[in-house]
Amino acid sequence: MPWSNQPGGPWSTGPRGPWGSGPQQQGPRPPNLEEFLRRSQDKLRRFLPGNFGGRGIALIALVIVALWGFSGFFRVEPDELGAVMRFGKFVRVVEPGLNYHLPYPVESVQTVPALRVMKTDVGMRTSGGGEIDVPEESLMLTGDENIVDVDFSVLWKVDPNRIGDYLFNIQNPESTVKAVAESAMREIIGRSNIQPVLTGARQNIETAVQELMQKTLDSYDAGVLVQQVQLQKVDPPSQVIDSFRDVQAAQSDLERLQNEAQTYANRVVPEAKGRAARILQDAEAYRAQVIANAKGQSSRFLQVYDQYKKAPDVTRQRMYLDAMEHILSGTNKTFIDTGKQGPGVVPYLPLNELGKSPGTPPAGGKQ
Repeated sequence: MPWSNQPGGPWSTGPRGPWGSGPQQQGPRPPNLEEFLRRSQDKLRRFLPGNFGGRGIALIALVIVALWGFSGFFRVEPDELGAVMRFGKFVRVVEPGLNYHLPYPVESVQTVPALRVMKTDVGMRTSGGGEIDVPEESLMLTGDENIVDVDFSVLWKVDPNRIGDYLFNIQNPESTVKAVAESAMREIIGRSNIQPVLTGARQNIETAVQELMQKTLDSYDAGVLVQQVQLQKVDPPSQVIDSFRDVQAAQSDLERLQNEAQTYANRVVPEAKGRAARILQDAEAYRAQVIANAKGQSSRFLQVYDQYKKAPDVTRQRMYLDAMEHILSGTNKTFIDTGKQGPGVVPYLPLNELGKSPGTPPAGGKQ
């Protein structure tokens, strides 16, 4: 072999190289290729008996081909997918585990974390176990020209059906997702007033931002699926947060007082309506009673008058007795003796009432 007997090779014209002065190198010198080849030949001679001829070359070639063929085996991690490219063109996707592709340079593989959910924070950074606010990302303008500080996170993953788009259509996927997320959030916040943003519109904002992000990334053919948008903090700027909290407290007090007033009105108004209805019903009953009583008295008077015309003396005596009975029915009974021994007063002793309880009034009198 020509290299075995010429230690310096054709370029061994001295330490400066064939063109005179070589580049001045500092630090450790690179290994000598010729020396490496010479040592490799010596090691091969030890394993190959006899003359190192055509048979040895064929055996070396066979070993090299075998090693080249075995170099096509590769492993894909459980949370990854492999993208196989043939001469630089994407051809197929392989699942996690041990796989094979035609050895380089025919085919090559790139692994993509397509089964892993990744998280991108906007408006904040995690450092040393704490969060650092990034105002240039988090401060946004609302539709009613107020400034709000919004920190949020985006959970996203690679679309397993669009590995090729993810590899070749976007250069830096995480930066692209972050830029699209910030742009979508600014657009949604810019359409909203500050009051709903600070109170009850968080779910609507998250859904709207997710849909807008997915639409934008699909227009880029980015091969990214947006799983979820999570609002971490939505507050006014730190310089005016105390004033905003005072406004929020006043608004809460206003709503509480309105609710209490409505509750009182809901309780008092039905009670007043019930009392009014009861009074009207009592008045209507009294009216009906008076009219019926008047009609009855009028009818009785007419009937008595008809009898009086027929028998005046009898009717007059009967009317007198009825009137006296009505008057004396409510008084204690007393007998006046007008006999021969002179007038005298004899009290009435109701013997038939003595057996009754003291709480029961005697017949014909009051208790």
